[in-house]
Amino acid sequence: MAEEMTFSIIKPNAVKKQAIGAIIKKLEDGGLKVAAAKMIKISRDKCEEFYAEHKERPFFNELVEFMTSGPVLVMALKGENAIAKNREIMGATNPAEAAPGTIRNEFGDSVGENAVHGSDSPESAQRELALFFEPNEFVNA
Repeated sequence: MAEEMTFSIIKPNAVKKQAIGAIIKKLEDGGLKVAAAKMIKISRDKCEEFYAEHKERPFFNELVEFMTSGPVLVMALKGENAIAKNREIMGATNPAEAAPGTIRNEFGDSVGENAVHGSDSPESAQRELALFFEPNEFVNA
């Protein structure tokens, strides 16, 4: 498969644990390159737009509160089959069910505070990358 780009967020709980370096090392050791990265505090409006597909779900407000509670690191990751590779490195959504050695197993606290987000499809990756990055910000692309 050709190289592709995907979107990733290191969530507030992992930033607070000072796990950024360890998480990026796992991603890089897994064959992904950081094509762009920046530390931000997501605004409520941007967060609601980002998670719009979950707006009607009961956990939506709690998710937005958590994601806007502190800084996050947003990243564009590049590599062969980057979307699937990133999801494999992240592990299952529920840290208790994530395979040993995965990011969520090591750094996640709960289903809602599972340390990282990663795009689940090429369409999601394109939409999510466009929400957080300008085309000129991809330096390793």
